[in-house]
Amino acid sequence: MAKVEKSKELKEKISILPEAPGCYLYYDSAGTVIYVGKAKNLKRRVSSYFNRTHDSVRTNLLVRNIADMRYIVVPTEQDALNLENSLIKEYKPHYNVLLKDDKSYPWIVVTKEHYPRVFLTRTRIKDGSKYYGPYTNTGVAKAVLNLIRELYPVRTCRHAITPEYVKRGKGRLCLEYHLKNCLGCCKGMIDEQEYGAMIDNVKKILSGDTQELLDYLKNDMMRLAGELRFEEAQMLKEKYELIARYQSKSVIVSQTLDDIDVFGVDDDKEVVYVNYMHVRRGAIVRSITLEYKRRLDESVEQILGYAIMEIAEKFRLKYDEILVPVLPEIPLDGVVFNVPKRGDKLKLLEVSTHNARQNKIDSLKMMEKHDPEKRVERTLVRMMSDFRLKVLPVHIECFDNSNIQGTNPVASCVVFKNAKPSKKDYRHFNIKTVEGPDDFASMKEVLTRRYTRLMEEGEDLPQLIIVDGGKGQLSAAVEALDEIGLRGTIAVVGIAKRLEEIYFPGDSIPLYIDKNSESLRVVQHLRDEAHRFGITHHRNRRSKSQIVSELDEIKGIGEKSKEALLQAFKSVKRIKEAPIDKLADIVGPAKASLIYNALHPENE
Repeated sequence: MAKVEKSKELKEKISILPEAPGCYLYYDSAGTVIYVGKAKNLKRRVSSYFNRTHDSVRTNLLVRNIADMRYIVVPTEQDALNLENSLIKEYKPHYNVLLKDDKSYPWIVVTKEHYPRVFLTRTRIKDGSKYYGPYTNTGVAKAVLNLIRELYPVRTCRHAITPEYVKRGKGRLCLEYHLKNCLGCCKGMIDEQEYGAMIDNVKKILSGDTQELLDYLKNDMMRLAGELRFEEAQMLKEKYELIARYQSKSVIVSQTLDDIDVFGVDDDKEVVYVNYMHVRRGAIVRSITLEYKRRLDESVEQILGYAIMEIAEKFRLKYDEILVPVLPEIPLDGVVFNVPKRGDKLKLLEVSTHNARQNKIDSLKMMEKHDPEKRVERTLVRMMSDFRLKVLPVHIECFDNSNIQGTNPVASCVVFKNAKPSKKDYRHFNIKTVEGPDDFASMKEVLTRRYTRLMEEGEDLPQLIIVDGGKGQLSAAVEALDEIGLRGTIAVVGIAKRLEEIYFPGDSIPLYIDKNSESLRVVQHLRDEAHRFGITHHRNRRSKSQIVSELDEIKGIGEKSKEALLQAFKSVKRIKEAPIDKLADIVGPAKASLIYNALHPENE
């Protein structure tokens, strides 16, 4: 069976998929979900369906029926497994066979009893018990349960042990007690408060709040080691490492969340992306992202209100609780708007926000595919706004100084045109007039030389100059431009060590740029290029000066002779070790004698 050709739109969607964990949903031409899958790398996994013919007839039929595709990004592969379980139960896709039987992943339950039990289950009952999970790997769940039982002798019997049961003396000590796996709850040999403290530690392990327990184990381990009881200390160390590695909390499926609607937002000034997720019975069952283009400078609160009403109309929803990043400007009776600050609700809102941001990235990639010039223009317009410029920064230059303990000071100038590197225009500068490690004076010298030469040669000047450094380097750059008559003609800014801080001439308070801004990505690329280019040149210059310094001091030996010797012997050390007749073979007897005597003064 030959590969099935898909629509151009679907191909483009696949080409811009993120390389991140998540779930993907395939739709047929009628808009029905026909398959739900999980992936550690969405781009790689989804692409594998369409770039070859499959051995399985069923898989080939699936691919033939795919008309559209959507995806949800999650933080981890574990979360992708949990989300896949929820989506398959919600949509019951035709081509999924593993999870359609309504079975669920196992949970670890801590029962609500006088002496609680801890065990594995696939069913959840609303009886006040606490459920942890789900565990996509049963082996992991059993390992966690075994760890708990090693640490704490919780009872495993099914007796309904109440104070009355203990008082009547009906209990009988079983084998588990004699094996020290139980503390004799049925006989009242441990009181409820002491047993409850042990269960509290079990809950901490299962919920991931293990720091107190880790501290206790570490102190006990160190005590045993100090008493030379190394075998017991090693056993505690193994338990310590198991707990330290353990993570049970799932953002995607949580028994603490039930029937909640979530709206995550990513604001890109011109366009606002709003992601909607619906959580039912503690699991995400729906995700969709809406895109709103601003017309009249509407606020995020206004646009969020539009999205909430549109989703309600589209899916005929009646909201109860909505998680939002900011309070929307809409009155809804009986609806609780919650801006979470911590816990599972905040993590769920972060997942939704991440999906909104990913949708923005996908839109920009798609725009670049269809119209690369429009993407460039958009970036330049954003930079003009962020850097308070009067014109588009089509031509940007970034300067960086490089020296180690004041030796071989150099500077680099990298050039970006249309927000992309123009490597043929990169330049190196060896500092000539500055003694010692003076970054400010070096910056002034380099800018003076660079722009004096550009003006003399009639070359185009940049619209924006970026100097790597804070207020000191910026002041030196402004002084240089002032002296050559370019102040006010070219905009200049300084970037501090923390990349978000942008300094302007005459303003001691920095401007903070949004870390998700395209402007910041361009600036980061500029600075990284300036560092790389400058350090490479500095390293080459320093190495060259170290290699040829001893040969430079020999009078009568020119560049060609030095190059010939280094090419033949590879290093000054080998030239020193070579006998005079070998040197003579390369540069002749007279020069060989000069070199040999200069490198071996003790033989004179």
